Amino acid sequence: MKEKFALGKTNFILIGIGVMIIIVGLLLMTGPSSTETHFEPDIFSTRRIVVAPIVCFVGFVFMIFAIMFKSKNKEKDNQ
Repeated sequence: MKEKFALGKTNFILIGIGVMIIIVGLLLMTGPSSTETHFEPDIFSTRRIVVAPIVCFVGFVFMIFAIMFKSKNKEKDNQ
């Protein structure tokens, strides 16, 4: 008996790509932090406060697209 899933193989591949985009965005946010004795100006870098959140947002939007995506060839996608 073959089980039918709500999402096909293509959807899961696209979701995996979306997760990787989000992880890249989170990694872009990392870096040295300031302490009580040392101020780190890198906490205000463009990469950390502009680029990384945009990359994460794009990843989440891509995840929504991946879940809503319907394959043209539904029979082959569910194998």
